[in-house]
Amino acid sequence: MQDDAAGQAAAAPVAGQEALDGLVALLDLERLETNLFRGFSPPHSPTRVFGGQVAGQALVAAGRTVELDRAVHSLHSYFVRPGDPRVPIVFDVERIRDGRSFTTRRVRAVQRGEVIFTLAASFQLPQPGVEHAKPAPTGVPVPEELPDLGERLRGERTFLTGVPRPLDLRFVEAPLWSSRRGPATDEPQRVWMRADGTLPDDPMLHVCLLTYASDLTLLASVLAPHPLHMGEVGLASLDHAMWFHRPFRADEWLLYECRSPSASGARGLATGRFFTRDGRMIATAVQEGLVRVSDERLS
Repeated sequence: MQDDAAGQAAAAPVAGQEALDGLVALLDLERLETNLFRGFSPPHSPTRVFGGQVAGQALVAAGRTVELDRAVHSLHSYFVRPGDPRVPIVFDVERIRDGRSFTTRRVRAVQRGEVIFTLAASFQLPQPGVEHAKPAPTGVPVPEELPDLGERLRGERTFLTGVPRPLDLRFVEAPLWSSRRGPATDEPQRVWMRADGTLPDDPMLHVCLLTYASDLTLLASVLAPHPLHMGEVGLASLDHAMWFHRPFRADEWLLYECRSPSASGARGLATGRFFTRDGRMIATAVQEGLVRVSDERLS
């Protein structure tokens, strides 16, 4: 018979470098043809394919048709249908334009002959220009002062319970999915995050991993101004856009600040900004999602 410590270790989700290597493998698509790729979902997936996964994989597919000297600077995407994690996803890349400075790609993610997700991405040859950026938030605790996700999950039952953890997440405020969340507030929701291990130096991989991570906490910020728990609403991403401003490493600490400027018509808009630990603004994310609350809860 196992002792309690051994039993807890056996039940603990995979984390750290092993979980990160699994995520990197998930983003390493199989090439079927010149512009055709195939990806899979992890065996521990929920009932629908995680939006950040299909967005990250689609960006990988687009990037593999672009010259290495061009970096992605923006993506715009739509979630068309729920993805089935039991079925492989085929990514069909359309080469829209190869210009002197910019390259444009469009990607369709297909399951069972139907499009579940579309993405347009633009890549640019590095060029000098004007420089400015909003400053990073001040007075934010450093990640070492905050509980890690394992500590946050103790006593909680959420969508994160028991799944591999390739990212180290340190929430500044109690997460909105937590039973210990604070009162309704217009203040932003902030989380430090980094890949929980070491990544290869490929800049495109770091961007694709950040795309994956950007969908983890963004839409939940729509609930911050309301006294609602995640279990009381239905959330589903409708679209997702990102702009990448400066180089970064996804295996170094990044502060993700998310807030919701508006919600109406069963939809909520969320915006997020990423900052490096030394205060550089490196990316912006914007997402609109479906936010359905029962009539009884709204009354």
